[in-house]
Amino acid sequence: MRTAWGVVAACALGTGLAAIATAQSTTKCACGANPPGPPRDRAVAPYAGEPADLSPYAKFAAPYDLNYVHPNIYSGAGRDIPDPKGLTEVRIGFFGPVAPNPESIFGTRMLHGAQLAIEEANARGGYGGKPFKLIEHNDYDNWQAKTVYGDDRPTDPTIWGSASNEVVKMVYDDQDWAIFGSISSESTHIALRVALRAEIPIVNSASTDLQDDRVQSLTLARHIFTELGLKRVALLRINSRYGRFGVPKFRDAARRLGHPVVIEQKYLPGDTDYSKQLQVIKSSRADAIVLWADEPQAAGILKQMRVAGMKQRVFGAYRTLGPELLAQAGDAAEGYEAVFPYDPSRQDPRWLAFNDRFDARFHEKPEQFASLAYDAMNALLDSICKAGLNRARIHDALANIEHYDGVTGPMIFDPNQKNVAPMYLGTVHNGAITYRVATMEKPAAAGQAEDQHEIGASGQRASAAPQVPGAPSFAPLAKGGKTQLVTPVPAAPQVPYATVGEDGVEYNGPHVSDLHAGSLNVVLFGPHAAQAAQSPEVLQAIGRPAFGRAWRIVPIESAQNWGAASTQLVHALMDEHALAIVALDRDAAHLAEQLALKTFVPVLAVSDDKTLTSTNVPWIFRLPAATTPAEAMHVLATAAAQSGPNAERLRDILATGNAIAGIAFQSSGEPRLY
Repeated sequence: MRTAWGVVAACALGTGLAAIATAQSTTKCACGANPPGPPRDRAVAPYAGEPADLSPYAKFAAPYDLNYVHPNIYSGAGRDIPDPKGLTEVRIGFFGPVAPNPESIFGTRMLHGAQLAIEEANARGGYGGKPFKLIEHNDYDNWQAKTVYGDDRPTDPTIWGSASNEVVKMVYDDQDWAIFGSISSESTHIALRVALRAEIPIVNSASTDLQDDRVQSLTLARHIFTELGLKRVALLRINSRYGRFGVPKFRDAARRLGHPVVIEQKYLPGDTDYSKQLQVIKSSRADAIVLWADEPQAAGILKQMRVAGMKQRVFGAYRTLGPELLAQAGDAAEGYEAVFPYDPSRQDPRWLAFNDRFDARFHEKPEQFASLAYDAMNALLDSICKAGLNRARIHDALANIEHYDGVTGPMIFDPNQKNVAPMYLGTVHNGAITYRVATMEKPAAAGQAEDQHEIGASGQRASAAPQVPGAPSFAPLAKGGKTQLVTPVPAAPQVPYATVGEDGVEYNGPHVSDLHAGSLNVVLFGPHAAQAAQSPEVLQAIGRPAFGRAWRIVPIESAQNWGAASTQLVHALMDEHALAIVALDRDAAHLAEQLALKTFVPVLAVSDDKTLTSTNVPWIFRLPAATTPAEAMHVLATAAAQSGPNAERLRDILATGNAIAGIAFQSSGEPRLY
């Protein structure tokens, strides 16, 4: 990951960050008096400021197009949703590993940084006198197993169902205005899927799923191969998503610089003996080792290297560096180098004051998870104050950030909200860590020094410098290592792709084929689905065959791990070719709707939750919560008698507005009772 903070805002909201802000505003909240509007359309190339000699295929041909150099500007209908009335607090969902699990120490520190920002904002008056409230959710709660295991239930990252449950609660039960977190890529990936549907911003300061490891990987590669001239480098990483997704960019950079990684070894989470991996690396005749780990594991590796007589230089990702490394590794850490997102040793008054406040509140000094969370949360709070209580406008405020001056230092964001400011290189010497600005740029030749000074004198990459709206910026070319002038393109007028409650809803996608011969399968999804499927009322509702084909109900229980329920739904829709889904409650309806969008089947949702039909999804049809399963099945069977075995025509029949078994639907899917 790029070690700073990033944000995603889902679906049509695209990805975004915060409006230009300071890390600790002293002004009162504007409460949306002047929302900033959509971000300007700007071009910053190449993506993440990749130097020419580290860019893909740079030695062969210039690409005809570059991805990710323009922002993804939201042009949906969310800004039209009116502000809520009668709120007593402004809720923000915190999503992180705060219950016992391998990353709980990081999650607690991230939580503390966010809490301090909330407390200080409330001391300044909150949102127009209303307090901000952080609603905590554990990303590996696994509530389903609590009845069996109690508080000692498993909380490992393989339990994806619990993560999706927590995000649904934040969006629909807590009514949060934004989500903050998480650290784990697994749970953050799930949160993103839900946010794509709900159009809610996610602000993140730690996860690799939102930003790749390009900047820290390229910075390490430049230092190791270009500055130090090392040639044979080995990788030793944790066998988790953090490790798997962290090292590919370094491997790519090593290959492009002509020195492919000689060997890659991995260890399992929880391992403390690294002797086998180190012996393999030792036999590979590597000159250096790069670690993708955390501080305790890095300390153990360094000590075991010294015991084994290994003299190679060792480098690492930013999570390997800090006071825990020094305390646990001792003299074995001498000479160790790792990248880091900021300089924690600097004497900047704002940084020192933040350290004092954090120490007074939580009785420890802030490390990287806490510090970056503090900056990210302050920017989110400032964006909410600028935008008002509207998720789409909060996204606009977030997406407008180009430069952010936090307690950790200045950050510079490209159109994809990646922090592309230079990282720091920390070096361990005599039991302390010293820091210097590092860069992934290739050192300029003597004849180029003056030009480079003019373009990048501040120590920041020219391509990443903050710009006044409409002003040109300098960006490296994809080839040649020089710079070109990139003029931001004025944002074209955005045409909303949807409106709220207007114009109706249509399906304009690819046509759906008729189902093959055999029974007509219908999914009954919700609590007690199996019991409902066998009830006499439901059996009577589908007792009459449709166009000569018998009905078959596929019951799927929702009162189980949602990962398992999702798997069963996918099987019923993709393998058994179900014609439709009847969802028996609100939670089941939201999950069914997600799959209907992918598989093009109609959903009859028994729920009073009108948000199901508020986003113009053409496949969802809502029935009042008092509707029985038999009544819902009767509506479906009556419509299918007119449509035949075709999900698209069935959708069209339901959307006509004509009465079907005593009920008609508007084109949006809302019911019109008769």
